[in-house]
Formats: sequence, structure tokens, C-alpha cells
Amino acid sequence: METSWDDRYAYRMKSMESSFIREILKLTQQPDVISFAGGLPAPKIFPVKEFQEAAYRTLEENSEKALQYGTTEGYLPLREMIAKRSARYGLKVRAENISITSGSQQALDLVGRLFIDRGDKIIVENPTYLGATQAWNAYGADYLPVSMDEEGMITSELEKALHKGAKFIYVLPNFQNPSGVTLSLKRRKELVALADRYRTPIIEDDPYGQIRFEGEHIPPVAVVDSEYRGQNGGSYDGNVIYLSTFSKLLAPGLRIAWAIGAESVMRRLVQAKQGADLHTSSFNQIAVYEVSQNDFLDKHVAVIRATYKERRDAMLEAMDELFPVEVKWTHPEGGMFLFVTLPEGMDAMKLFDKAVEKKVAYVPGSVFHPLGGGENTMRMNFSFPDPDTIREGIARLGKLLKEEIYAKQDFPV
Repeated sequence: METSWDDRYAYRMKSMESSFIREILKLTQQPDVISFAGGLPAPKIFPVKEFQEAAYRTLEENSEKALQYGTTEGYLPLREMIAKRSARYGLKVRAENISITSGSQQALDLVGRLFIDRGDKIIVENPTYLGATQAWNAYGADYLPVSMDEEGMITSELEKALHKGAKFIYVLPNFQNPSGVTLSLKRRKELVALADRYRTPIIEDDPYGQIRFEGEHIPPVAVVDSEYRGQNGGSYDGNVIYLSTFSKLLAPGLRIAWAIGAESVMRRLVQAKQGADLHTSSFNQIAVYEVSQNDFLDKHVAVIRATYKERRDAMLEAMDELFPVEVKWTHPEGGMFLFVTLPEGMDAMKLFDKAVEKKVAYVPGSVFHPLGGGENTMRMNFSFPDPDTIREGIARLGKLLKEEIYAKQDFPV
């Protein structure tokens, strides 16, 4: 008699579902489908030659460490490099404040392991990053969504959520996924002050912060928090756990990211990670360190910024020309995404199959709203397709939107 696996799964599996975006990507693998759905960096600018050279140096000069087990905290020279780069943006920390993780997704999962008990309330932006809620659903999180506008999370509404009691606040302050919106400096200061008043930690997820291609740099929330507390460097001991990644700066396949926080929190995070994977790939960590030397990382980030700005501009120009006037969208100053709002009553999820029939794809915005809503929104990625492909994809989608909107209004297409 065969074992019935269905009644063997842990209770937490009831709240776990496949990533909607990953399922969409399966549908869009056809070569003739233009996809704005995935959050994919541009593969044509991956630093292949530099990684070939770095991999050779890693094996030639450091093979005993690269091919061996490593410390859970991560490769010390890499953590020291991250500390120096963080100081450029005002975040003064030591290597002891930094833990290397296997992608930011693992960092989000470890945050769940550390802090979330079933029924705990988490304050999130509305909409918010799907990968975070997917990670935390497994731990039984409940969500308190706070609305956003062109300046990010509306902090005047945040206090109402804090009154309900939250384990922590989760924000993506720079070129947010999915909206592309940036949290203003004024709002960052209000967020930090409110979090301090209610003794509520902040998880700052910042994968895109270095990919700003217009506008002025805004200090990370962790820096605003340090200034609020009068901390001037040394061992960071603030109210923020800061997350970032090399996935958007070098290549996502390496799965190298990092978390910054108080030393006491990092010790706990290391304990949680030991039970997950012992440590992140030693070879990949050393290769990332090697490829980043001699100012290469700065030069490569400049290439990324220029490439993504060209592609964002191509998308915005095409939408201005080819989308119906009833459709609105955000204008991100960096990152990889913008967010489209359709007229009230339209459903981007129901429209998706028709879009794929026209060989173009996006992500329906409703999946980024943890308590529902956002049916008339969609997320668009501009970092992956080249400008010509972007224009063709926008033309296809614009034609479909005109057909849907004007058919209902009895206007000519």
C-alpha cells in the first residue's frame, strides 16, 4: 500500500503556494513572447570575462578556502569590503555587523525564522514585494498593509497600523518592487521616529539602492535611524536590519547577498542560517570579492545605470505614445520596475491570458496586495528587454488596452 503524502505535510505547508511570478515565467518562455513579467537583470551586461578571470584567481590563489567549508557569517574580506562600501552611503558598520546570505530571499526567510510566530502582525507597504510575503506566510504571519503614494509609504497612516501591534515594519525604500516608488527623506524620518516611539524594528530591503540613474541620493533608513539615535559609527546597534544583494549589481545566479544589523541580531541570524545551509557558497563569495577589486564594481554599476535608464526611458516614451490616456503609471528614478494603473473596474488578472495571446506578458498587480485589492494594476519590468523589444511589447499591450477600454466605452480603437 502506497504512503499518502498529503496527510504528512507540516501545517505550515497549508499557507505556502508557488510563486505566481515563477508560474507566469513558465508561460512566457516561448521565444515570441515579449515578457515584462520577470524581475530579471540584463544578461548582456553580465561581467562574464571578469568572472572568468576572478574564478581563475580564486582557484589559483585561494583554492583551499574557496572549495572548503566556510564560516556561517561569510568570507571576512567580502564582509569588510561591504562595510567600506556601506560607509559611502553613510552606513558606518563593522564586519561583525554583516552576515552573508544565499540571496536576499534567504535573508527574508531567516528574518521569518528569527521573529515571526504564528499570528504575528507585520506592517508592509501596499503593494509590497511578493517574495517577502511568500517567505513569511510559512511562519504564519498576518499583514497590516499601509497605503502608498508618490512619496512611498504614507506615514500618516502608519501610526494607525502600529496601534494594532506589529512585530516589525518591512519597507523597500528605493525604487520599490513592485511600484518603482521611492520613500522620501521626510517620510524616512517620520518612519524612524514612529518605529522608535512604538519600539518596533524595521526591516529595510534595498536591492536597488545603487541603481539610481536620476535624482538625488537619499540616505538609507538605517542611516536615518543612526542619526536619530546619535550613533556615529563603530558597531551598529540600531533599530533597522538592512538587506541588500549582489544579484542586481553583478549577477543573480551567484546568490550572494548580505544582512546588516546589531551584532546581537547577527549572532542569532547566524544560528538560524546554520540550520538552513551551514554557509553560503565559499567559492561564489570569494569570486564576488575578487571581481569587485580595482574599482571594477563601481565601473560596472555605472554601466547598469546607463543601460537601465535607456530602457526605462524607452518604456516611458512608448507608453506615452501608445497607451490609452486613461492608463497611468509611475516614473521610477532607478531600479527595474514601474507600476501601471488601469481604469477602475478593469482586472489585469483577467486580461493576462489575452495579453499572452498577443505575445506580451506582465505581472498582475493584485498578487502584491497581501489582503487583496489592486485588481486594476500591473507590474512592468524594463531592465531585461532591449529598447526595440520594449517598444514592440508596449505596442502590443497598448493595442490590447485600447480594445478593452474603448470597446466598453463604445469609442473607436
